[in-house]
Amino acid sequence: MIIKTKKYQLETGTYIKMGLKSILKEQWWVILIALAICCGYFWIASIWWIIGAVIAYGLYVLFWAIQFTGVTQMEQNKPIFQKMAYEIDSRQILMKINAREGMPVQWNMIKRVEMTKDAFVLYLSKAQFIHLPFRIFNSENDKKFLETILKRKELIN
Repeated sequence: MIIKTKKYQLETGTYIKMGLKSILKEQWWVILIALAICCGYFWIASIWWIIGAVIAYGLYVLFWAIQFTGVTQMEQNKPIFQKMAYEIDSRQILMKINAREGMPVQWNMIKRVEMTKDAFVLYLSKAQFIHLPFRIFNSENDKKFLETILKRKELIN
């Protein structure tokens, strides 16, 4: 059985927010480094320890925000932000721009899957993911079938 979805375009703002949220969740330990810098206040009492830690963490978040914004501007990544339909089966996910152009994504390329309240998010790397909102599926059965495939591939519990 093949799941055929409606056409969907990933908005650049959505991509940036989701990517930033993912990287901050994955690298949560960086906040501990900022807190350790703040603890320098107890060694030499100066507000500059706290200001420096806040600025450093702010620059870290800004770095990743610039990275994800840059991805949306690169010419080679333009196809990711075009309207496309998906054909999903137990072998692969076919991302189709039109009837003749498409790109297959094998299941072994997917590192992890997150099921949010309104979408499946399939992560290929830190900065690459496939966002499949529930509204693009033609029926509830298609959504359940994809969930079954993901469970069989041991990508979700």
